[in-house]
Amino acid sequence: MKCVLVGSRFFGATVLEALRREEGVEIAGVVAPAEDDRLAIAGRNAGLAVHVLDNPKLVPGDAIPDGVDLIIAAHTHARVSDDALARARLGGVGYHPSLLPRHRGIAAVEWTILEGDPIAGGSVYHLSHGWDAGAIAAQDWCFVEKGETARELWERALAPMGLSLLTRVVQAARIDGALPAEPQDQRFATKAPMLRKSVVLTEDQSTTTTALIVTLVGPDRHGIVSQLSERAQRFGANWAASRLTRLAGEFAGTVHLDVPKERADALEAALRELSSSGLQVVVARSASASVPASLRAVELELVGDDRIGIVSSLTKILAERGVSIENLHTEIVRSGVTGRQTFKIGAHLLLPASLSPDALRQELGVLAHDMTLDIALGERQG
Repeated sequence: MKCVLVGSRFFGATVLEALRREEGVEIAGVVAPAEDDRLAIAGRNAGLAVHVLDNPKLVPGDAIPDGVDLIIAAHTHARVSDDALARARLGGVGYHPSLLPRHRGIAAVEWTILEGDPIAGGSVYHLSHGWDAGAIAAQDWCFVEKGETARELWERALAPMGLSLLTRVVQAARIDGALPAEPQDQRFATKAPMLRKSVVLTEDQSTTTTALIVTLVGPDRHGIVSQLSERAQRFGANWAASRLTRLAGEFAGTVHLDVPKERADALEAALRELSSSGLQVVVARSASASVPASLRAVELELVGDDRIGIVSSLTKILAERGVSIENLHTEIVRSGVTGRQTFKIGAHLLLPASLSPDALRQELGVLAHDMTLDIALGERQG
C-alpha cells in the first residue's frame, strides 16, 4: 500500500511515525504547509520526499507522485483538490475529531466542550466535496470527563483515537483493496466554525500576517460565502474566525482573515469589489489580536426560558463591573413537542484584574435566581 501523508504539526508527524511501522505500508512522500513544520522536518529526517504547499489552503495534483494508492490527511487545513485525489487509486481519507456528521468544521473539539456533549468521538472519512462530508470509513467514541478542556480531551483521547483509526483503515484498504464507506446521515449534521485563534489546537501564529476584519451586510442570496472564501484562498489567507447568519431575509456576517502582509492590500481591494454585487462591505485591519496581560479570559454560558430583558440585564451587570464582551452568541431554540422556547447565550468575556471570576459568578447567580436561568462561568484555557 503506497500512501502520501498530507498534514502538519505534532499529529501529522505522529501519524507518519506510526504508518512507517505498519506492515505492507510504504510512505511515498509527505505534504506540509511550511518548510519548518514538524511533519516536514520528520519527513526529511526519514529520507522521504517533502512537498511544501505554495498555497497552504490547497493541495494541488502535482503534490501527489505517480503510483499512489491512498492519500491520508492528518491535521491539515488544506483542501485536497480533485486533481490530487484523482492521482490516488483509492482516493483519500482524513481524520476528524468528532462523531461525524456532528461538529463538521475546524473547531470540532472546542464545540464538543461548549455544547456540553457527554460523548465525543473520531471519524475517518472519505475526502470529497464539502468539508468533512464524505462517507465514513471508521469511527470510535469516548466519554468526555467532567470539566475537561478541549486540549485535554484531544490529548487524552481523540489524538490517540485518530492514530488508531487511521492505521486500521489503511490496513483494511491494503488487505481488501477498497475502503469501507458508510454515508453520513445529513439529518444530524452540525457545524463547528472557528471560535477564536487562542482556543484552537494550533501553534502560535506567525507575525508575518495581517488581520483583516471583514463585515458584510446585504440581501441574502446563494454564493455569498463562496465568493468570500474564494478570495481568501486566492491570496493565501487563513479563515481564522467568522459569524455568518441570515436575519430577516438579510445576510449579515463578520469574518476574521489572517493574510500574509505582502498580500493584504490586494486581498482588501478584492473584498471591496463585492460591493458591486449589492453588499455593504467594511474592511478593517487589526494590529494585534493578543489579550492584555491585565485581563482574564472567561467563558459564560446561559440557558433559560425565553423572556424579555435577559440580554439587557446581563450586559448591564457586565458593564458596571468593567467586563469586556469579546464575543457574544445568542439563539432561541423551540421544542418541537411542547413549543417551549429556550434562550441560550454563549460569550467570551475579558475580566479586569480587580474582578475575580468568583465575584462575578456570585453576582450573576443573583440574576440567575431572579430570572430562573442556568448560568455557568469558567476561566478559558488558552
